[in-house]
Amino acid sequence: MRLALYQPDIPQNTGAILRIAACFRVPVDIIEPCGFLIDDKRLRRAAMDYGGTVDFARHTSWERFLGDFRQKSAQRLVLLTTTGAETYTEFAFLPGDTLLLGRESAGVPPEVHNVADARVRVPIAAEMRSLNVAVAGAVVLAEALRQQGSFAGKAVL
Repeated sequence: MRLALYQPDIPQNTGAILRIAACFRVPVDIIEPCGFLIDDKRLRRAAMDYGGTVDFARHTSWERFLGDFRQKSAQRLVLLTTTGAETYTEFAFLPGDTLLLGRESAGVPPEVHNVADARVRVPIAAEMRSLNVAVAGAVVLAEALRQQGSFAGKAVL
């Protein structure tokens, strides 16, 4: 299981996602360009001291990420999107899945949407637009790991 961030805009959200990834021992792919410098002090503050424990890879473009992704066998790209037809609780996650999170300001463009093997959404109140990207990522990642039995016998607080 992996998390991938498509051209993140907000360093605090990326820092929060890095902290989530560290706590769940999940690697992260950061697909550039980002809306901030990776060494931004706001990113470090949000990640706290967890940032150094995360296995993360930087990709200079979507095309580079996709090339690397396609070289890995038996993996699916699962896009978290407000327009997903299936909710994350109905979806059957696999151990090799990469959960792709879009930009805070714009999600992902159609060409990224079209490449995804699956598109899932987190159901929220009808009058609300969306969850924060880090929150959505944490909710879906926790369910994906739960389905894989990753929490069996472990304290998660």
